[in-house]
Amino acid sequence: MAEATGLRNLQLVNDWANDVAVFRGVPWGKAMMWIFLLSDTFIFTCFLTGYMTVRMTTAEPWPNPSEVFALEAFGVPVPLLLIAIMTFILITSSGTMAMAVNMGYRRKRGPAALLMVVTAILGASFVGMQAFEWTKLIVDEGVRPWENPMGAPQFGSVFFMVTGFHGLHVSAGVVYLAIVAYRVWRGRYEEKGYDIIEITGLYWHFVDLVWVFIFAFFYLW
Repeated sequence: MAEATGLRNLQLVNDWANDVAVFRGVPWGKAMMWIFLLSDTFIFTCFLTGYMTVRMTTAEPWPNPSEVFALEAFGVPVPLLLIAIMTFILITSSGTMAMAVNMGYRRKRGPAALLMVVTAILGASFVGMQAFEWTKLIVDEGVRPWENPMGAPQFGSVFFMVTGFHGLHVSAGVVYLAIVAYRVWRGRYEEKGYDIIEITGLYWHFVDLVWVFIFAFFYLW
């Protein structure tokens, strides 16, 4: 009896260690990406929860996002114009990434690589616009992580922390996309299959989804 139990326990350990029973049918890279994204979800949740707590408890008035993030167009300030363009670009990049995954399923490496490059270009455009937004706030408005001439001093620290952490993810995603696209184009995954494109897509869609929450809680609230 004890020997049989020991054999079952040993088999269970072997199954876990060899990816037989736990992740049956799931590529190891995809499973690890899901675990990474789950941990990242906890971090972003803590950041956004901290932001909401600070905003609801601060004694000084919180700056109006429609005024802070307005962009002048034809001599008229347009509320959240730059943010709307950034959001549109990032959502569009999700579409091109989904198309790249579809091309990967169909083993069309040329179109898949091209769509990944387009996605990377859109991501780089987003990062560039975010750099412009930061420059405008720091140089023109005088916002710092430790002070804010437009209201609550916590605004600067929370804003730079949340958007900076997300921007770092987008920047890493752009590099990741470029590397994978190059390897796909060179035919490095012909034998192993194109699961790597789907794995890359998981990361990119996660980054886009997080931005939706940042946009809703930080810019619209």
